[in-house]
Amino acid sequence: MRLDRFLSETTSLTRSLAKRALKNGEVTLNDEPIKQAATHIDTDSDVVVFNGARLALVGLRYIMLHKPADVECTARRGLYPRVIDLIDLPKAERLQPVGRLDVDTTGLLLLTDDGQWSHRVTSPRHRCAKVYIAELDEPMDEEAAELAIQQVADGIMLDGEETPTQPATLRFLSPKQAELTITEGRYHQVKRMFVALGNHVNALHRRSIGDVVLTDELAPGEWRELTPEEIASF
Repeated sequence: MRLDRFLSETTSLTRSLAKRALKNGEVTLNDEPIKQAATHIDTDSDVVVFNGARLALVGLRYIMLHKPADVECTARRGLYPRVIDLIDLPKAERLQPVGRLDVDTTGLLLLTDDGQWSHRVTSPRHRCAKVYIAELDEPMDEEAAELAIQQVADGIMLDGEETPTQPATLRFLSPKQAELTITEGRYHQVKRMFVALGNHVNALHRRSIGDVVLTDELAPGEWRELTPEEIASF
């Protein structure tokens, strides 16, 4: 790998700023000052130091975030803060949300720079279960709840869709609070499912994806790296 590229991969420097740092004598290679940006290095064995700190390439990363409301799962800067701005890691902008949550939806969000792993989590073929807690606009009595549970289990035809939803699991925690487990990720799916059931979602929270469960250890806006077992579970 070229030395200037290595610097831009391992620091916040752009390629042009990396070349300037080299010219200014701020970089050593194996304890020797070096100024040639095109120098090729062995990233496994060569020792590169910038401003007194040894540099190393960042490996693949797997993050779970407790997404707060009013934060967007987008790369562009807009009206709301971005989830990526909550991740205090070098080159955090390379992390991509694994699936998305609406700006007003809270709860578990996974992020990674491993595209193949992300595909395994999100592909409908793998039927990865996602559990949501929905606060409903209207209470549902026992009869309406039983009917909704059966409709969800059979599959619901959403407005504008040509095929029904995959069989899902619905249970009511109270007349106005429901837990829905789905294995798809259609556009606004949970909210649209409740609209099809004659109700509306006032608040939505994702509690788990597969075997990864959001617990009270993470407050809204906090994150942690996934454990090797959690990564492998997908």
